[in-house]
Order: sequence, then C-alpha cells, then structure tokens
Amino acid sequence: MKPCPCGSGRGYAECCGPYITGASQPPSAEALMRSRYSAYAEQAVDYIIDTCIRKGAGDIDLKQTRDWSEKSRWLGLKIIAVEKGGPADTEGIVEFEAAYERDGLRDIHHERARFKKQEGRWLYDEGDITPETIVRSAPKVGRNEPCPCGSGKKYKHCHGRPV
Repeated sequence: MKPCPCGSGRGYAECCGPYITGASQPPSAEALMRSRYSAYAEQAVDYIIDTCIRKGAGDIDLKQTRDWSEKSRWLGLKIIAVEKGGPADTEGIVEFEAAYERDGLRDIHHERARFKKQEGRWLYDEGDITPETIVRSAPKVGRNEPCPCGSGKKYKHCHGRPV
C-alpha cells in the first residue's frame, strides 16, 4: 500500500487518489487542500489547475506550477488551522505548511488558503503566503573584519566580495 503524500496515514488509493483521478470529489476544503498537496507530490498538474477558480486568462501560470511540482521533492504537509469548509459550507479556510526541497534547499510554503464551493464542488480561490523570518545562526561579519574562513583577508576582499 502506497502511503498518501498528504500525511493522513491512509493509503493513496483510499485517500487523495480518487479525487485526483476524478472518481470522486473532496467533501471538504481540507480534503481538497490535502489532495492538491498530493497532486503536487504526484505531479498531477492538471488536477491542480482544474481545482482552481479561474478569474481570467493567464491567472494561473501552468509552466511555473509544473516546474514547482516536478522539480521539488515534497517532504510533508502540516494542517495548522481549518475554518469552516465542511460539507454543508460554501466557503472555507485552511492554513497549512507544505515542506519541500528544490535544488538542494529545503523550504516551507506557509499559506492561509481560501476555498469556495461552486456547483457542489470545492475549489481553491486564493491564499495569503506567510513569509518566514530568517534568523542568523552566527553574528554578522562586518566588511572590514577578518574573513571567518581563516584566509587572513578582510571579509570584503574574500567571501564578502560581490559575485
């Protein structure tokens, strides 16, 4: 049994797989969010595009979506909060973190996503991305201080030099 990428603990064929193949529809905003994450992990870009509310031509960048899906290694999904979005609702919000690795760098996509139900089908509307604050693990090196690599040169003439 292949585990579902969404982290539900169930198998892909019983969890997000039926939504991505079109065999059934996600019953909630959270289920849609989980299936969209799984679609990124499974490189099912058509599903990602088909589950978005289209507001105009060119509002979804297919190439960028495909590149992000295919060139990333998806590491896990964490649901932080869910507001409404149940089977009886017409709108819902899911705040989540999607961890991934791309080009050897790990990152977390943190978003508060809004979903709407149209004609009985949940769709992704839009979201607000929460930027991560980067905290230095070591003190900042001044331009005129010795380079921490041990070369004996000033930082500005060694590793602090613009490329």
